[in-house]
Amino acid sequence: MNQTVKAVWPGRFCRLMSLLLMCWLSQPLLAADPVLSTTLTALEPVEAPDFTLQDMDGVSHTLSDLRGNYVLVNFWATWCPPCRKEMPSLEYLYRKYRDRPFRVLAVNQWEDPDHVFSYMGELAVFPSFPILFDRKSVVSEHYGVRGLPTSFIVDPQGRLVYRAIGGREFDHPDVTGLIDSLLEGR
Repeated sequence: MNQTVKAVWPGRFCRLMSLLLMCWLSQPLLAADPVLSTTLTALEPVEAPDFTLQDMDGVSHTLSDLRGNYVLVNFWATWCPPCRKEMPSLEYLYRKYRDRPFRVLAVNQWEDPDHVFSYMGELAVFPSFPILFDRKSVVSEHYGVRGLPTSFIVDPQGRLVYRAIGGREFDHPDVTGLIDSLLEGR
């Protein structure tokens, strides 16, 4: 093994293992029905790392192309119970705000598109927002993601302004009220 691979492999392996451990520990005894929060944490605005990722159809999506909109970027995986539970509420948000300057991007970690497509077929409502693939977790690394799910709201100027670590009920009035206030400029 060359020196570059030796230096990179332990760091990526440790990050993967810590994400898996955090997701597992966040569930009381691997509960089938994790409790989701309804709050997002305000951040001091900082430039969101730009990215271009492909969806299940091979179409590329670039974050900076969505400037002028609020964008909810959700990092998730099918093996993560709170990620699975919050997916329908992300679809609710997408449908509620699709005619307004608000977008949803779900960034899957490490998984194969065929596997994710199969999982989507198990949902009561197939997500209509873009499901993007970060197969090597490079984008999540740039965002400092340490556990799944993690979500960010990016403002129309391309800055991170809110963060949620752990599962959220995105269809809860606390969350939709926050989004409404952002869209109304309050």
